[in-house]
Amino acid sequence: MVHKKAPKARGRPRAYDPATALTGARDAFWRQGYSGTSLDVLSDATDMNRPSMYAAFGDKRSLYMQTLDRYIAAADASIARTMSGEYSLEEALHRFYENAISSYLEQGEPPRGCYLISTATTEAAQDPDVGKKMLNGLRGFERAIESRLSYAKTAGELDASADPAALALIASSVLHSIAIRARTGESRAALKAIADTAIKLILGNFRR
Repeated sequence: MVHKKAPKARGRPRAYDPATALTGARDAFWRQGYSGTSLDVLSDATDMNRPSMYAAFGDKRSLYMQTLDRYIAAADASIARTMSGEYSLEEALHRFYENAISSYLEQGEPPRGCYLISTATTEAAQDPDVGKKMLNGLRGFERAIESRLSYAKTAGELDASADPAALALIASSVLHSIAIRARTGESRAALKAIADTAIKLILGNFRR
C-alpha cells in the first residue's frame, strides 16, 4: 500500500502592524524623498516583503499618499490640542512653534523639517493629487490657527481690529519658513528666535 505524503503546512504569514509599517515608510520617504526611496528601502522600512506590502498598501504612490494622510491627521490633532482654550494665546503660540521645531529636529534623526513640505513640494509639480492634498493640509492648519485667534479676539486677547485670517496666514507662513530652515540644518536657537519674533508681531501689534 502506497502512502501519500501529507502536504506541507504553509507557514503563517508574518503579522504586521499597519501603523508601524506606515511610520517606517514615512521615515524612509522623509529621509530620501519620494523619488529617491526605492521599493527595496520601503520593504526594509516596513519590515514587509514586496507582495505583502503591495497587498496591504497598494503601489509606492498609494503608500506615500497614505503616509501623507496620516501625517496631516496627526498634525491636525496636535494643533487642535495646542490651540485649545486651555492656554493663553501667547502660551498656545509658543507651544505651537516649539512642538513643530521639536518634530523637525527630532533627537537621533538628521534635520528633516516638515514631512509634508519636505516631500510633497517636489512631487506636487508632477502629481496634481499630491498638490491638492498638500494644499488642503496647509489650509487645514491655517483654519485651526485662525479659529484660536478668533477666540482670542472674542476673549479680548486681540484688539477688535485684528484680522484672525490674516494673522493665521502670517503664523502659518512663518511655520513654513521654520520647516525649510530646519531641513537645511539651522540651529534650534535660530528657529526659536524666528518663532518668538512672529509671536511678538502677532501679539504686540494687536493686543489690547
